Amino acid sequence: MTVLVNPTALANHKAREFGMLIGGKWEQGTGAPIERIAPSHGVVVSRVAAGSKADAERAIKAARDAFEEGPWPRLTASERSAILLKAADLIAARSEELAFLDAIEAGKPISQVRGEIAGSVDIWRYAAALARSLHGESYNTLGDGTLGVVLREAIGVVSIITPWNFPFLIVAQKLPFALAAGCTAVVKPSELTSGSTVVLGEILLEAGVPAGVVNIVTGTGPEVGAVMTSHPHVDVVSFTGSTGVGRLTMANAAQTLKKVSLELGGKNPQIVFPDADLDAFIDAAVFGAYFNAGECCNAGSRLILHRSIAESVISRVAELAQKVRVGDPLDPTTQVGAIITPQHLEKINGFVDGALKTGAEVAHGGGGLDLGMGQFMAPTILSGVTPDMAVAREEVFGPVLSVLTFDTAAEAISIANSIDYGLSAGVWSRDFDTCLTIGRKVKAGTIWMNTFMDGASELPFGGYKQSGLGRELGLHAVEDYTETKTLNMHIGSRTNWWVPKTE
Repeated sequence: MTVLVNPTALANHKAREFGMLIGGKWEQGTGAPIERIAPSHGVVVSRVAAGSKADAERAIKAARDAFEEGPWPRLTASERSAILLKAADLIAARSEELAFLDAIEAGKPISQVRGEIAGSVDIWRYAAALARSLHGESYNTLGDGTLGVVLREAIGVVSIITPWNFPFLIVAQKLPFALAAGCTAVVKPSELTSGSTVVLGEILLEAGVPAGVVNIVTGTGPEVGAVMTSHPHVDVVSFTGSTGVGRLTMANAAQTLKKVSLELGGKNPQIVFPDADLDAFIDAAVFGAYFNAGECCNAGSRLILHRSIAESVISRVAELAQKVRVGDPLDPTTQVGAIITPQHLEKINGFVDGALKTGAEVAHGGGGLDLGMGQFMAPTILSGVTPDMAVAREEVFGPVLSVLTFDTAAEAISIANSIDYGLSAGVWSRDFDTCLTIGRKVKAGTIWMNTFMDGASELPFGGYKQSGLGRELGLHAVEDYTETKTLNMHIGSRTNWWVPKTE
């Protein structure tokens, strides 16, 4: 089902101009601004400053000065928490503006983005609570003459680099936890979807975050990101993006042995047994594959079906996929929006074509959709996929569902673990022994059992293998932005090491 793009929806929209936030001041880059063309409507919707290496260096210096000399790391936890809570309230107050920006810049359905902004508000509030629960340890069991105290101190300057697929949500998974710990930050959003992050800068200044604590530099990876990952005055790099760029980020950070957190790609399986609640699964399969047009690291892009149910399940998934509403992101009824760029649509189609040439078949969809303007793709299902095919091993990052089959649980586990990624997985069975067996043996950071792509601020998120390093969210998220320091205190007189000889 398609929803035609309304050609007049953005007719009266004046392209917004966005600057950079450095040291508490707004400024423009020295080069020509970067224009963002809406992937759904084909018109310029925003222009962002093209940051340079010099801009990134100034932002890092501002963050370093704010950390070394400014008030933020020295505020009490309750004071930082109060500011983060105020920021959350201001985000909620401007939620429709933020959702609109992400919808037009990324091509995301407006109803979906509204949910993402609401989830972001919850994350900011959760991080505010963690600011007050961050603590060290004490040891009074080391003997009468010794007391040990372990402190947790803010680590310093954090470089945060975010992708285009969840522009506001992903910065919410990083920045508030760094701020809660007392760190300062430089943030680089994707040049394709910078608008909502720049508005966040306005919000944080209004909330009372001191100048220089959060700096936002827009621009490209080679110009801005490379400096942020290699500069000696940066202590932590938190990056979300492709595995390829993640490797480059890690190599750059290795020059000064920075702490690195990487949330990278995924090729996530849903393993389905014959005794599963298939009605629930069919809906989850379609949601997992086509949410955010499949441009999601957590997408359930591999169905691993027991051979006995494969044919009927494929038919039912295709039937429901036919009803998915693809089209205008600004229509509240739309479920799948536009593909981020024409080049990315071409890449997705390349995966489909390659699969067909190696023996797969199209069970549904299979190509682009002409909705009058913009770039869209039909929800696609490929059957007859084998584990060696590129479409079964590599991250397509589009609305393409690959179907594989198995006969035994051991075979399903082997297929699930046979690739380089390990971000998430799902298992469907009414037998909880089966679910736990799969959950313990599949190598992934999150295993959903009889559901898919649920989440909460309290639950850690991250991957195994080449899906990344470290975890975001959860109880210990603030600790990732700290260093531990041991204070070993001696009480009373100390026994001398050097004892002079007596004649």
